[in-house]
Amino acid sequence: MENKLYDIIIIGAGPAGMTCAIYARRANLETLVLEAQSPGGKMVKTAEIENWPGIKNTSGPDLAFAMFDQMNALKPEFVMGNVAKIINGDIKSVITTEGNEYKGKAVVIATGMVERKLGIPGEEKYTGHGVSYCAVCDGALFKDKVVTVIGGGNAALDEAIYLSKFASKINIVIRRDVFRADEIEQDEISNNPKINVIVKHVPVEVKGDNAVTSLVIKNVETEELTELPTDGLFPFIGSEPITNFANSLGITNEKGYIEVDEDMATKLAGIYGAGDVVEKKLRQIVTATSDGAIAAQQVLKYININKSKFQ
Repeated sequence: MENKLYDIIIIGAGPAGMTCAIYARRANLETLVLEAQSPGGKMVKTAEIENWPGIKNTSGPDLAFAMFDQMNALKPEFVMGNVAKIINGDIKSVITTEGNEYKGKAVVIATGMVERKLGIPGEEKYTGHGVSYCAVCDGALFKDKVVTVIGGGNAALDEAIYLSKFASKINIVIRRDVFRADEIEQDEISNNPKINVIVKHVPVEVKGDNAVTSLVIKNVETEELTELPTDGLFPFIGSEPITNFANSLGITNEKGYIEVDEDMATKLAGIYGAGDVVEKKLRQIVTATSDGAIAAQQVLKYININKSKFQ
């Protein structure tokens, strides 16, 4: 068990968490960053980023590595761990599923989001065997093969465009007859000869043998079923906040997002949220980094005001 008392414990090393750590260390706060997977969050799974100020075009993994490198240069403590629960008090306890306990004066939750599952037969069985939620990670495995993307938002279209670098054909299946994505993505889709759009259909079953061989889709108007041959399936139907470990704190809304004020503070003193995990209107890398910077500054102020609590 860990006896050290940190000034700030940051849960999550995506853009919000890493920016928070950078600002915290520059303020000379004893900083612990806990990350369950790979640093960078969803950036690691993003092929191209064209809206990061100052850089016309970069890859998600490259930007993630640059942020991680900058954070590490300031020497926060970085630990891999999956948080099980937070115990609130003047001193906060963060307990991981591995059985470790870390104590801090303040906690910033920056855990981001996880991809929403389709919830259809065969999806779990073939995850890792043709079903993937990361085109950047697995796209090269489908060179000269047929793949199917589910979803009509920006993420789905971006992934389809990326997959067209490898696959011989990409089907995009959408429930409606129009996309929800930006015009620039829609134009790229319509001008890409490899991409076929199937409207007014939903997936109902993934089939295969040792790996995916087809996807059964249903017409939402006629309910007619069609078996669509495919070697890979990439669902991009949205994401859900990773806040299960914080449910007992009463700081999340009905959708699981953390509710914060303009200072990134929750209703519990010393507990903050930052990034995609908080209730907000725009979820982008640039807004996540802003949240992280604000949270770190407010933690510094909170600690200075409440010094007597921690003595």
